[in-house]
Parts: sequence; structure tokens; C-alpha cells
Amino acid sequence: MHIRCTLLLTSVFLLFSRADAYFGYGLIRCLFTSKDDVVYLAQIYFNKVLQVQYNSTLGKHVGYTEKMKEVADELNKNKRFLEQEKKNEQECRTNIPLVFNVLSRPVEPTVKLRLVESPESKHPGMFMCSVYNFYPKHIKLTWLRDGKEATTDVTSTEELPNGNWLYQIHSYLEIIPKPGENISCMVEHASLMEPKFYDWDPTSEAQKNKIAIGVAGLLLGLMFVLSGAVFYKRNTTSEKHDKHDLLNVSICNLSNYISEFKD
Repeated sequence: MHIRCTLLLTSVFLLFSRADAYFGYGLIRCLFTSKDDVVYLAQIYFNKVLQVQYNSTLGKHVGYTEKMKEVADELNKNKRFLEQEKKNEQECRTNIPLVFNVLSRPVEPTVKLRLVESPESKHPGMFMCSVYNFYPKHIKLTWLRDGKEATTDVTSTEELPNGNWLYQIHSYLEIIPKPGENISCMVEHASLMEPKFYDWDPTSEAQKNKIAIGVAGLLLGLMFVLSGAVFYKRNTTSEKHDKHDLLNVSICNLSNYISEFKD
């Protein structure tokens, strides 16, 4: 595995000449393929053209234009510059084992297998095997139909970087599944001790839809029940108040009648 790591950006500067602008920058970086195979580079660019470079393999500065060759010769005569380049190279070698260990640690992918619509395909449906957040980059996806590899009507993307050292990839299988047929996506990766199989469950998606419909129906029914209970309680309370008022009126009338009768 070849890893290129930019450890330090030394300088960025702009030079202006009348209406024209010139851009130059210096770059220090370490290139390594292992903990021991390390190349330290210190480069100066001007208008995107490499002018002078220090290469740890050569142990000196090299100029790439006539003027820069003279500058490189002067730099190679300067012990302070050469000592500083040696210190930078040693710092590079000191930090690389840590970087290499972090970057070489495999990360197991997350896999999702589903059936999607494909309006542009000759088939009414298409299986999609999406693999997310894995490292290192190399990975192999294989489609299986009842345990046998499917090689036709298969398309895949390249390994796509997420921008955080992790990758993702998507593979598609365009078929019309037979009743009872087992469709699987097999994943082979450095993070896995052995190939991992992900089977498509034709009942899972339908079951999820049924559950969603059932939950929606249950919530709707619960709302009706609660509304009915509130309405019933209000009516019951109102009727009790009416009956109580009527009883009070009746008792009052009866008392008045008895009083008049006694008189």
C-alpha cells in the first residue's frame, strides 16, 4: 500500500508585478510505503512549475532551471540548510509509524441490501448493495443467486472516498427474482476474517409497510377512542348537572305545596 502524507506546508507567498500576479509556494512532505521506506521532499514551486527541490534520497538540493541550479548549489554549500533538512527528515521518520498504524487499521463496512425501482432498466426492479465506511480502499462485492455467482446484468461504482479516509461503493443487480429465490450480496474485505453474506429478505420490506400501516391505523383509532371518551364524559357531566337542578326544583316546589296545604 502506498501512502503519501503531507506533514507540513512551509510557506505560501504571492508576488505581484504590475497588472500580472505570480504565485509561488513551498511544500514539505513525506512519502512512504512502509515504516522504513521513507522519502522526504522539500519543494519550491513558482507558477505551478517546480523550481528547486531537496530529496532525502539524494541528500542535496536540485534546481530545475538555470537560475535555480545556481541557488541549489549555494544551498548545498550551506551547512545550516542541510542540517535543517536532516532534522526535518528525522521528524518525518519519527511520526510515520504512528500515521502508518492509524491508516493501516482496517474498518469493517456497513452494508445495506434493498430492492429499488429502475425506470431506465429493462427489468421492473433492481437490487442495490450499498457498502459504507470501510478502510482500506480495496473491496470485492459478489452477487449470488441461490448460492451461485451472478455475472450478467451487474454494474458497480468505483470505490468512492468519503473525505475522512473511509470509502463507499454501490453494486447493482438487474433481475426479476423467482418465487423463493435467494438473492445475496457477498462482501470480501481486509476487515473481515471471511466473506460476509447479506441476504435479501422479500418479506422484510412488505412487513415494514404493514407495520407502518398498522401503527398509523392504531394511532388513528386511538384518537377516535379518546375523542369519544372526552365527548361522553362531557355529556355525562352535563346530564348529571341537569338532573340535579331538576331535583332541586322539584323538592322546592313540593315544599311550597306542603306549606300552602298546612296554611
